[in-house]
This record gives sequence, structure tokens and C-alpha cells, in this order.
Amino acid sequence: MSKQTLQLLKQEFTIHSLDCDDAVPQAVLNSKIFFIAKTEDELSIVCASDIAVSSLAAESHWRALEVVGPLGFSLTGIMANISGVLAKSNVSIFTLSTYDTDYILVKESQIQQAMQALKKDGYLLL
Repeated sequence: MSKQTLQLLKQEFTIHSLDCDDAVPQAVLNSKIFFIAKTEDELSIVCASDIAVSSLAAESHWRALEVVGPLGFSLTGIMANISGVLAKSNVSIFTLSTYDTDYILVKESQIQQAMQALKKDGYLLL
């Protein structure tokens, strides 16, 4: 399988944990890019760090690498390959997927290390 092209998004992200019954702040819903996941136990929101969210816990200083898509559902191993490259370089990740593509969040302090490892493995980075 050929290597995908990755694009580093400009903004910094924060991962928030909220109570499962909390409402999603309107500022999040009005933002250009955000991710929401809800279970019986929690509500998780990933959004630009400049958006104020009153959360139970938050982890800031994440950057996002977008796998340039759209990716077909028949493709296999994309995230396994990328996460394997980053794991070998001791880069911790947080992954997200949409209908069209995948996102790999990496701490700001490790983004250059991550990008170098991916380039060395044959990925094109924009």
C-alpha cells in the first residue's frame, strides 16, 4: 500500500472531558473544526485551544495531522501503519476519524519528531 499524504493543521487543540450530561458549548459548535464523542460515562470534546470550555479535565497543546482524503472504507491499515511509525519513535498520539479521513493528534512538544519519523518512513507532509 502506498503512503498517504499528511497535512499539519495550523491550530492548536485541547482535549476536554466533561460530564456525559453536559451540553456542548455553542462556541464549540460555531467553530471551524471540532470533534465530539459521547458515552454513558463522559462527553469528550476536541476543539481549538482558544475556545473556552468548562471541563472536568483538559489536556492542551495538541497539534493535528490530517490524513489527506477522502479515504475509502475498503482501505486497511492506515492508522496501524502511522501509529506504528510513531510508536517506534516514542511519540504518543490521540486519534480521531471522520467519514472521509483520519486525524492524528500529537503533543506540540513532539510534533517535529513525529513529522521527521513519518517523512523518514515515506509519508509526504504538507
